[in-house]
Amino acid sequence: MNARINPASAPFSPEIQAAFDKIMPPGKPPLTLFTTLARDPRLFGKFFSASLLDRGHLTLRQREIVINRTTALCKSEYEWGVHIAIFAAKAKFDDAQIASFVHGQATDECWSDEDRVLLQLCDSLHAECAVNDALWQSLRAQFSEEAMLELLMVAGFYRTVSYLTNALRLPLEADAARF
Repeated sequence: MNARINPASAPFSPEIQAAFDKIMPPGKPPLTLFTTLARDPRLFGKFFSASLLDRGHLTLRQREIVINRTTALCKSEYEWGVHIAIFAAKAKFDDAQIASFVHGQATDECWSDEDRVLLQLCDSLHAECAVNDALWQSLRAQFSEEAMLELLMVAGFYRTVSYLTNALRLPLEADAARF
């Protein structure tokens, strides 16, 4: 299946190339999602200004749990696969946890109580676009108000990313993980 919108080709504008150089590891070409968005410098800039991959109120593991569960629930194999390939080892996810993002439940034995509440958040947001009071209190027992805002923003941003990758039918990156 071909992508619905072809990505932009090099040479890129200096601003877009600088963004690629900042986010991509040396020697790695930019992701197809990034080059597709690079067709429009305004949209590219809006997307990158919304990035939440910097050091914020969450640990790498917490952030990646939310990203991986959200993209798995949205069936975005493209984005899930990129994040698993790049961050799974750094976030210390084992094989059971990687499989559980896609095929499991928050109650799977591979998860700690701290991890489970994040998975429950993703499941709730995906199903209801809301968080009930009991889950909110469980989250508040672990996270500051600023971290709570970041959790909601990360989940929402990666739902948007899933819309993009799925609707555009982006081909899977060669070195990304697969469902």
